Amino acid sequence: MKQSIFKITENTQLTATVFKMKLQGDVSDITSSGQFVNIKLDGLYLRRPISVCDSEDGVLTLIYKVVGKGTEQMSKMNIGEKLDILTGLGNGYDTSLSGERPVLLGGGVGVPPLYMLCKKLISEGKSVSVVLGFNTKEEIFCEEDFKALGATVYVATADGSYGIKGFVTDALKEIDYTYFYTCGPEPMLKALYKATDTSGQFSFEERMGCGFGACMGCSCKTVTGYKRICKDGPVLKKEEILWAD
Repeated sequence: MKQSIFKITENTQLTATVFKMKLQGDVSDITSSGQFVNIKLDGLYLRRPISVCDSEDGVLTLIYKVVGKGTEQMSKMNIGEKLDILTGLGNGYDTSLSGERPVLLGGGVGVPPLYMLCKKLISEGKSVSVVLGFNTKEEIFCEEDFKALGATVYVATADGSYGIKGFVTDALKEIDYTYFYTCGPEPMLKALYKATDTSGQFSFEERMGCGFGACMGCSCKTVTGYKRICKDGPVLKKEEILWAD
């Protein structure tokens, strides 16, 4: 974990509630796709954890949804402003298990951490499929970004206004895959746990307190006991997860 000051170079609105922020700073502690950062914001006691979308050549890319005071404050920040950020948090995805045809499944703001993962898998010569799930056409983002990487992209919308009508599990039926990676809301993760035929890795979107393991506010029950999503995760393997009823 490293504490650094980052300077905002972009803060662009992608949808009604989703923004993309790019920042310049020390990204040396970001070593794996699926890691997250923790951002200090003026006037707020707790830092805000945000998944890393991309990290390259001293540029950190975050895609976040405005859901409360912290993210609303971020959405109003301007180019040139600075943020105090903790980097290198979380374990990230393990690409060594992917096989030749991995599929990546993201729901809503679970989509961004899959971008850096997709880049890495493609650089390793894998044939990557990506499934993006949203409620409606107006909420879609990053479709073209994944296509630009060379992935085969499927989009599912719950209301059928774009792409496949239904959920990421419906799109999954059309794909021949060797392994899966996913990030999204818990109902989606639970559905994928039941629908997938192979092993895979789940990144959890838990609300965090401290963000680095000092509390137990973001725990998940596993076969070896409770694990802290911020410290032991956010990525857990399918075989170790025990879903609470």
